[in-house]
Amino acid sequence: MIGNIVAAITDGGEVATDFESIATVTVGAGGAANIEFTSIPATYQHLQIRGIARSANAVTYGGLRIQVGNGSIDTGSNYNTHDLYGDGSTPTSSGTINNTNMYAGTVTSASLGANIFGVAVIDILDYANTNKNKTTRGLGGAEGNGSGYPYFSSGAWRSTSAINIIRLTTTSGNFVQHSTFALYGIKG
Repeated sequence: MIGNIVAAITDGGEVATDFESIATVTVGAGGAANIEFTSIPATYQHLQIRGIARSANAVTYGGLRIQVGNGSIDTGSNYNTHDLYGDGSTPTSSGTINNTNMYAGTVTSASLGANIFGVAVIDILDYANTNKNKTTRGLGGAEGNGSGYPYFSSGAWRSTSAINIIRLTTTSGNFVQHSTFALYGIKG
């Protein structure tokens, strides 16, 4: 049965550094429809998510989506995204406004060779600042044995609420086993 994976964040008593590990989630054998980080403390300047991911659908590459919220995920049309991506020879740009999520990277899918995962690094800037809307920037891509796919994105959540919950999904099905995401807090 495919379910959701939720990581509740607790104070682990780590020593303060510029980057502090908050939580890590690795998808198990059953796969996962989404990954959530909940109860994110408001004690950092910024957040960063680092991940490797693959989806179950039979397409070459799929998008990594992100939604955020305060207390619950905002599923309304409150997100904007601008992207630049390509196959190494043809760059493509796109933008969406009033969307229900932001794009933030690339995942590989079942049509590529076994064990090929996409990677992503997503920064969520000033996530706890209640005086401004929130912005993200993503850097990612995948290498499919000669068919690389780089991905750059910037996004906006049009809300001044502090972010304390994050959801990751794909445009191409469920996350497969061994997909892993780590959430870090960045001190100011």
